[in-house]
This record gives sequence, structure tokens and C-alpha cells, in this order.
Amino acid sequence: MRMRQKQFRLSDYKFSPSWLGFLVLIVCVPVFIKLGLWQYNKAKLKQEIQTSYNKSLDYDALTLPAKLENLDEWNYKKVKITGHYETEYQILLDNQVEDSRAGFHVVTPLKIEGRSDYVLVNRGWIAGNTTHTVLPAIATPEGTVEIVGLVWVPSKKIFTLESPQEKSRWNKVWQHMDLHRYQKSVAISVLPIVIKLDANSNAGGFVRNWQLPADKIATNMGYAYQWFGFAVASILIFIYTSISKVSNHHKT
Repeated sequence: MRMRQKQFRLSDYKFSPSWLGFLVLIVCVPVFIKLGLWQYNKAKLKQEIQTSYNKSLDYDALTLPAKLENLDEWNYKKVKITGHYETEYQILLDNQVEDSRAGFHVVTPLKIEGRSDYVLVNRGWIAGNTTHTVLPAIATPEGTVEIVGLVWVPSKKIFTLESPQEKSRWNKVWQHMDLHRYQKSVAISVLPIVIKLDANSNAGGFVRNWQLPADKIATNMGYAYQWFGFAVASILIFIYTSISKVSNHHKT
């Protein structure tokens, strides 16, 4: 059905949009713009994290304070901590791939020297066995160690197929780093961050090829431009389909 009340003439052409075209326009364009802004803001946030990380490379490692007021400000900051590993509550993050090989990330609590709390240390990737259910042997330094690494604040938005019963049971192998679940599952006080052990540290680390935010900034920007392009294309298609040439019969 045509929008009879809205027709504009320009020489031999008229602009007469349909109700359906107008409806598609007002629905699709805001959605495409919103999705574009979402991807743009993700890229902007990752760029800020990357900038923070780059700045941290120019300074000595920071000392982790007793209280972490603003976690986002510490994300990807380089820190130095002294303590000893506690393997009782060590976990393995499953489905980690390195050079096309399946394996695990080894996450071990570190008792901070002079304090009663712990911090989780991701010591890097270790290969799984041929039989994946047989866990690999993991060597852990004894005594006091000094670790240097990057602060990582795990996301709270976690998608998992595990049932509530599975999540309530203690397991050495986890599908995701669910820090809230971990804090509830252990009998120790754990800080709400994870330290990704520096590649040059000798404090019991494994393969550590950490992925930094910059690796995906271009991807997010590409998606943003794509969604903005869809919005522009929708407008142009609406205009094109709403313009028609006036026939000679109607001219007379």
C-alpha cells in the first residue's frame, strides 16, 4: 500500500514511499547503527586497554595494593608479587589451543607474602595427553617465588552448558574462568583478578603467548563499519525504491 499523502514531484520523477518501506527503514536503520556503535565501543575499550598496557611496559612492575578499588584501572597493568603457590585449589582451563594442539591453561593460587589473601596466577599453556581425560603432570615450584605478570579481570558474562549440579561440584578442570564461582568454591580468600605470568618469568611458567586487545581491535572496527554500511545502504535502498518516473499519461 502506498503512502498517498506523501508524494513529491521533481520534473519527471516522483517520490512516493510505501508504508512497508518506511517501516523497514525506521526499524532497520536504528538497529544497524546501534550494532555499529556497540562494535565501535568495544574497539575503543580495547584500544584503551592496549594503551594502558603499552604504558606499563615503560615502567617498573607495580605492587599490588591490599585493596583493589577500581578493577578496570588495573586491567593489563604489570604487577610484581612475592608469595608461594598453593596447588590444593589449582585448576586447569580446558579447550586451550596452541599451535593447533589441544591443552590446558594452568591456574594456581599464590599465597601473597605477608598477607592472608591469595591471587590466581595463570601460568600458561600445557599440552593435554592423547587421552584427554588423563590430566598432564604439572610441576610447581616450592617455597617463595617472585612473579611478574599482567592483571586480567575475567568477564562476568559467561556462557556455559554446564548444569547447576556440575557447577556446584569441585572439579580440577574448568571450561571457563568463572572467578565468582571459584571464590565461592574454595576455602581461601581470593582477589577478584588473575595474573597472567610474564613470558620472561621463571616462576613455574609454561607456554605463554598471551593474546592482547590489539589483536582484535581491527576486527571490531571492521564489524562497526559493516553495520554502519548496512544503515547507509538501507537508506539508499529506501530512497531508490520510493522514486518512480511519471508516465506520459499522468503528465497530461
